[in-house]
Amino acid sequence: MRAARTVALFALLPLFAACQMFESEPAKPSLAGLTRMQGELTAVGDKLLFKPCNDQRNYVVNDTGGTNILQEAASLAGQQGALFADLRGKFSGVATGTQGSVELQQLYRVERSTAACDDPDFKRMILRANGHKPAWAMNVTAKGMVLEREGQPPLAVPYVEEQIGDGRFNLMTEANNQHVELWVAPQRCVDSASGSLQHMTAELRVNGQVQRGCASFGGSRDD
Repeated sequence: MRAARTVALFALLPLFAACQMFESEPAKPSLAGLTRMQGELTAVGDKLLFKPCNDQRNYVVNDTGGTNILQEAASLAGQQGALFADLRGKFSGVATGTQGSVELQQLYRVERSTAACDDPDFKRMILRANGHKPAWAMNVTAKGMVLEREGQPPLAVPYVEEQIGDGRFNLMTEANNQHVELWVAPQRCVDSASGSLQHMTAELRVNGQVQRGCASFGGSRDD
């Protein structure tokens, strides 16, 4: 899905005719030696600890990437204490039963959740986006995207992806007499209803009507 134009099709998808050339994107930071994990964040004294899903090991979080995770966690935790986090960093001290550390480089998502580790769809998901007033959600996999909107039946459609540069891209389709576009940009986004933090902003356009929200990568996209 990282080519200038990537196509994910259902059966009988009409071909999109136009092609467009984009300037070459700047080289992305190397992911060598970095690992993406999901798990639970808790504050213990003046430390923030990360415990991966289904794992008993704990890692002290060092925010070497300047993600402001301490402030984000403090604003979200409230009385609940523990949070779900999806992050990438350099993990060390991983022997069973020991407390290691993680040099945090990228924060994908932080939210109040007790069930996110058990999400059966996360690994196959490319992207999730959502917004409010009225509520909408977009789930994207290699097979297509499913748009859910308040008061309307789910819309399952194929899509074309265009890379725009600087980490921005859009997904679009023209199917079932609807023109749907999802524009995504790498920018910190706070969900207006839940307070959760995601690493991208999203703009949904359906037949010219615009709604804004937040987005984050699922487990099958590792940018």
